[in-house]
Amino acid sequence: MNLVLPATMSSFLHQRPIQNPFSNAYPISPRSSSSLQRPISIFSPTGLTILLSLMVILGVFAPWSGMPQSMFSNSKRASSSISKWRDYSLAEAASFVAKNGTIIVCAVSQPYLPFLSNWLISITRQKHQEKVLVIAEDYATLDKVNEKWPGHAVLIPPALDSQTAHKFGSQGFFNFTARRPRHLLQILELGYNVMYNDVDMVWLGDPFPYFEGNHDVYFTDDMAAVKPLNHSHDLPPPGKKGRPYICSCMIFLRATDGAKLVMKKWIEELQAQPWSKAQKANDQPAFNWALLKTAGVVDLYLLPQAAFPTGGLYFKNKTWVQQTKGMHVIIHNNYILGFEKKIKRFRDYGLWLVDDHVLESPLGRL
Repeated sequence: MNLVLPATMSSFLHQRPIQNPFSNAYPISPRSSSSLQRPISIFSPTGLTILLSLMVILGVFAPWSGMPQSMFSNSKRASSSISKWRDYSLAEAASFVAKNGTIIVCAVSQPYLPFLSNWLISITRQKHQEKVLVIAEDYATLDKVNEKWPGHAVLIPPALDSQTAHKFGSQGFFNFTARRPRHLLQILELGYNVMYNDVDMVWLGDPFPYFEGNHDVYFTDDMAAVKPLNHSHDLPPPGKKGRPYICSCMIFLRATDGAKLVMKKWIEELQAQPWSKAQKANDQPAFNWALLKTAGVVDLYLLPQAAFPTGGLYFKNKTWVQQTKGMHVIIHNNYILGFEKKIKRFRDYGLWLVDDHVLESPLGRL
């Protein structure tokens, strides 16, 4: 088998001596250049040397030709994208997602991303997903959500430790939930109505028709006791602990002075009842004290139980569920602790949507 070099390569070899890249040998003698004009056997020492040299040259330099610019530009774009979202302000994010002056907010740390996706699928089915703002409590969540769904996540410093923030009863959990009224107050002060949800919820219907009238704060009862369908919408009376038992996980606030007052009072109550090993506080008692202490000056509205049942009722009272079939709007998977237990319960009731419908989520497959 003979190797015939193209005219351009033959000319190149005449003009420049070739050096073996694997040794310190001197260039081929000019006297041998005349022999390069004749066909060279690929199995001859000279042919093998030339072929090996070409392979090395092509192997080293060809893959890089035209690549560095694209590689570095992709890296630069990725870095620029991350930097952009790290500088993204709440005001910018709120302006981007708000529709008709309203925002739907959740606060999420990385372990809750599967629940976020499940919740978003249910909201997408009600066509309200575009007004969702994810308040990321750690940078991993911020980057992931904005990578999949640009502009829909913001981090309000400081970032928290995502691994401790999800353990109910821990100081990390308290620190996580205690930020909630500050986030909501900031959004109200920007002039937006805001709906807050925990992400262990699923929407079965559109909740916005239930925010009738012009009340300041809308909320749900966290008690499992059955109420009559025509129950009062006033703040329920205090229980054994001297306060009501309202859920702080589903709230709708209008951008009014009354709603802002409740948020400020909630913040004060949290400061007055900090977490300790002896008193493992969370945000809900403080919210109830805030409602109780502002009830005389703020227009409060208890949402209908049939539409917004607590998990202690929906998942534990089959008779009631059957009697109120078709009335359920948002289901809260509370009255149970642990990710796996919550997921199993959702699956048992056909509410873990990410199993078969993950692509309906704006985040796609995580």
